[in-house]
Amino acid sequence: MTKFCARTLFYAGIISFFRSFCVPLRPNHTLRSVKIKEIIDALEQFAPLPLQESYDNAGLQVGLTEVEASGALLCLDVTEDVVREAIEMDCNLIVAHHPLLFRGLKTVSDKTQVERVVRMAVRNDITIYAAHTNLDNVEDGVNYKIAEKLGLVDVQMINPRKVKVMAGGHERSVLAGTGVMGYLLAPLDSLVFLERVKSAFGVECLMHNELLSRSVQSVALCGGAGDFVLDDAIRLEADAFLTGEMHYHQYFGHEQELQIAVLGHYQSEQFTTEIFRNVIEDCDAELPVYFSRVQTNPIKYMY
Repeated sequence: MTKFCARTLFYAGIISFFRSFCVPLRPNHTLRSVKIKEIIDALEQFAPLPLQESYDNAGLQVGLTEVEASGALLCLDVTEDVVREAIEMDCNLIVAHHPLLFRGLKTVSDKTQVERVVRMAVRNDITIYAAHTNLDNVEDGVNYKIAEKLGLVDVQMINPRKVKVMAGGHERSVLAGTGVMGYLLAPLDSLVFLERVKSAFGVECLMHNELLSRSVQSVALCGGAGDFVLDDAIRLEADAFLTGEMHYHQYFGHEQELQIAVLGHYQSEQFTTEIFRNVIEDCDAELPVYFSRVQTNPIKYMY
């Protein structure tokens, strides 16, 4: 018995000796809890709400903000399937580009998808937040992300303006604009340019006007329903104009003036979630953040 105790104490001493040289990877570390409000503050620091258009309803859509965030699910649109996915992923925050509550609700029942989503989110304590035209208009926002995916350089805002916003009790000026213009590293044949657009954004059906007889290097663009920027693209003498949606009659009269490419609303904004991820990770790198796997584009294509 005495030998056993002595042997035990001997080995315990050796273990203790070696442990003294071992440093834990994360000594005394506990996960920092972050409130949903902190994440929203970070998003609004990046894309302040005053930058949104007058018709828009960006910001908090549903839920509480003073609760601890368990995870964030990032998407373009909020549907019932997206909420179910958030529940499965244990995310009590959904960050979307398109507002769920674009127009006011007079009832909250099961009649429409929006009403069902609101009820489902409330029942499951899920907060929904949207950054829409404020994210379109801000520097390094949606249009800059489109330009990045297309490989444009020297990207500048179209019609830049300064907007005064409040942040932390202090006023600051933020640059805002409607669309951007940038340049390809080298001129491309118009067909090659359209093929690049189709490939970069996974476009199933790319709409365009007749092929430009000259090469394309300068590109003006605006994501989503951005056809209102077409006149600016012409004024700036861009070789090409890229957007998500455009009216039929706007295609007329620009033959050989510039190459028009319309890739679809969803397709043009699909990488917006990457902006959300970067902002949230800068706020709290340890919060679980996921891209939604739900395909929410309501437009289908028949070949």
